[in-house]
Amino acid sequence: MRRIAFFLALVLLMSAATDQTTFAARGAATRSPVYGQHGMVCAAQPLAVQAGLEVLKAGGSAVDAAIAVNACLGLMEPTANGMGGDLFAIVWDPRTNQMYGLNACGRSPLALQASMIKPEADGTIPLYSPFSWSVPGCVDGWAELHAKFGKLPLSRDLEPAIGYAENGFPLSPVIASDWERSIPRFKDKPGFAEVFMPGGRAPREGEIFRNPALAKTLRLVAKGGRDAYYKGPIAQELVRYSQANGGYFSLEDFAKHRSEWVNPVSTNYRGYDVWELPPPGQGIAALQLLNILERFDLKGMGRNSADFWHVMTEAKKLAFADRARYYADPEFVKVPVAELIGKPYGAERAKLVDMQHAAMRDLPGEPAALNRRETTYLCAADKDGMMVSLIQSNYTGFGSGYVVPALGFGLQDRGNLFDLTPGRPNSYAPGKRPFHTIIPAFLTREGKPLMAFGLMGGDMQPQGHAQVVVNLVDFGMNLQEAGDAIRFHHTGSTEPTGTVMTDGGVLHIEDGLPESVLAELRRRGHRIEPESVGAYGGYQAIWRDPTTGVYTGATEKRKDGCAIGY
Repeated sequence: MRRIAFFLALVLLMSAATDQTTFAARGAATRSPVYGQHGMVCAAQPLAVQAGLEVLKAGGSAVDAAIAVNACLGLMEPTANGMGGDLFAIVWDPRTNQMYGLNACGRSPLALQASMIKPEADGTIPLYSPFSWSVPGCVDGWAELHAKFGKLPLSRDLEPAIGYAENGFPLSPVIASDWERSIPRFKDKPGFAEVFMPGGRAPREGEIFRNPALAKTLRLVAKGGRDAYYKGPIAQELVRYSQANGGYFSLEDFAKHRSEWVNPVSTNYRGYDVWELPPPGQGIAALQLLNILERFDLKGMGRNSADFWHVMTEAKKLAFADRARYYADPEFVKVPVAELIGKPYGAERAKLVDMQHAAMRDLPGEPAALNRRETTYLCAADKDGMMVSLIQSNYTGFGSGYVVPALGFGLQDRGNLFDLTPGRPNSYAPGKRPFHTIIPAFLTREGKPLMAFGLMGGDMQPQGHAQVVVNLVDFGMNLQEAGDAIRFHHTGSTEPTGTVMTDGGVLHIEDGLPESVLAELRRRGHRIEPESVGAYGGYQAIWRDPTTGVYTGATEKRKDGCAIGY
């Protein structure tokens, strides 16, 4: 019977069917995919996932569930996200059969000029400093999503997070470890110990953590909406804190803040449309990567070949060269998105891959230190077919480390990603959005929604998006296997902050490849070094069978999270 089942799986894999059964199992996974008929939630913390599921069962939409999950994660996973960070989302709306993109990232303070910033030795903006603050966009993102797609009151969406903040919750293992490692860096920052070091230390795995100040802040938003944050008592407290700690925030910065609804952009990869958001995020780097990779027979190479990992790495270098050269706030500069993600340009870039030698410097192209991993990604789907791909982040763990005790959350350090050299697309300017790393993704085929997915982890994200798609499409993995499979993470490319690759960077590959493959990669010039498990990102995905409507969920083996359907 096993042989018959395996033969049938091969037949399905070779067929033109569009549902998830096409991607029959091609190897071992750490756990089974999760199935649900009426809804699905996937995130990096099980209690947050349950909160989202409860909202779905109460009649909420996938967006209501996503807001509930994100609010809980801001409490339960402050090592990655919170009300002091930014948010991006892609939503598939079954009522209109349309995809919507939301850019909810903030801008630099209007009072801060580039000449006032004291750079680091490498010329970048100091990471853990008030110079790196930008207006947090998360709460306005919740408000925009809720106004367009919510079914329940916003207060109901925030109810689980408020309850956990007041009454406490037990800390999960990976988050507890990240929290502990953050203490030496942040313990002396204003307000940090008061909120995040109860009893003078990090809470340990399984210990109960409470954040009553955050509960009060969430109640203000539940009652007063986004204006309580951007025009009311929360903005006032943020400005008071800024003035007391060397920052440049003003009430005008918050009053002027707005999110932006944008059109997602896509490329077709071997019959599947992969969707990302346009700059200032780095999503189109994943599309550029896939356009290059499509020119190679990856399946024929096999994942256990040096050719495969070499091509993946070299394609990443090429895409990231453009990422450093062009990606920036489109309100300030023209970004040639259509040309960059066009097939002709991808074909030209693919010709620059030298199969025998790793590129040491970025290769120039004309289309006509971002290795930060602390982000949270979640996805949700409901009984009507709405699917949400949402990502939210403080940038570097607890962000800048500056925490507002009266509010219970810290401020992001996203402004570090500006370039201090004048005259470049991503050069610093007041009221400008910095280049951004956090990117949600989506997959469709023939106009039908298939998958909401994403992968946490700074510059790992576009690399991870491309790898997940390759695993599904080229190698026939199921949804869980596509995330569990060995990943690579290349660091050291030229960056939008102004740093330049001169030595080929560093190739990190997870354990499991034959030593002969690693030796051949070294011979071609790749410098291979080990890296922590968390640096390879955190994957979540929901797949919808276009025929039956049944959802499949998968979650990251490298995190604390889970996928739950019903």
